[in-house]
Amino acid sequence: MTERLPLTVLIITLNEEHNIARALKSVDWAAECIVIDSDSKDKTQEIARSMGARVINRDWPGYGQQKNFGLQEAKYDWVLSLDADEEVSPELRATLEEFLRAHGKVKGQQFWGADFPRKTFYLGRWIMHGGWYPNILTRLSHRKHSRWTTPQVHESLQVDGGTALLSGDLLHYTFRNVGDQVITNVKYAKFGALAAKARGERGSLFKIILKPVGKFLETYLWKRGFLDGFPGFVISVNAAHSIFMKYVELRLEKNTPHRQ
Repeated sequence: MTERLPLTVLIITLNEEHNIARALKSVDWAAECIVIDSDSKDKTQEIARSMGARVINRDWPGYGQQKNFGLQEAKYDWVLSLDADEEVSPELRATLEEFLRAHGKVKGQQFWGADFPRKTFYLGRWIMHGGWYPNILTRLSHRKHSRWTTPQVHESLQVDGGTALLSGDLLHYTFRNVGDQVITNVKYAKFGALAAKARGERGSLFKIILKPVGKFLETYLWKRGFLDGFPGFVISVNAAHSIFMKYVELRLEKNTPHRQ
């Protein structure tokens, strides 16, 4: 049996029974997998345990907070953070192994983290334009030299010093359908509105009208979303809708300061 790589894989979950097995299978070469779940009502925890993962059930404190807890729980110093709807490709696995066997050194330079591109599958095809690829993410780090930020949404992994750029794609199986994307957009629009309000932004009618138009033109034309065919058009419309909802929510926050 091949010796497993001294690496902890961290996945946070909520009702991910349709995704978790694929994610865990793609990292079965890692020495430890930790799934931190927040009271899933489906079989997420059962499936994860059956595949050898250590499952921790924990109340939801926020994205960054949950991942920082995972860094503390990791048995190994190097930690790879995955979403349940992601999969490590064979090409990415090879570069991760090479990087870790060199203890984070590339051409003699020490790194405490690594970035790599993420490629997303949506509406029956891999999306290669519209700003979706290459989506470079920092997901691998040494737990003693890194920490996740803790905003309400769009947390990021902060690493001491620079990060190495690795080849090989992280594969992302995103929204199951268009409705799923719309629901997610509405949820994140609320978070985005709260963050914008904290920065002192205003949800003016001018922004509500023009910002979505600008977003559509950016993703569909400037970032060439049209090259992804009909899915590219849907993505651009939904990107515009997300911006529209963000500024609508921001305007509502201004007009109803105690709105729940």
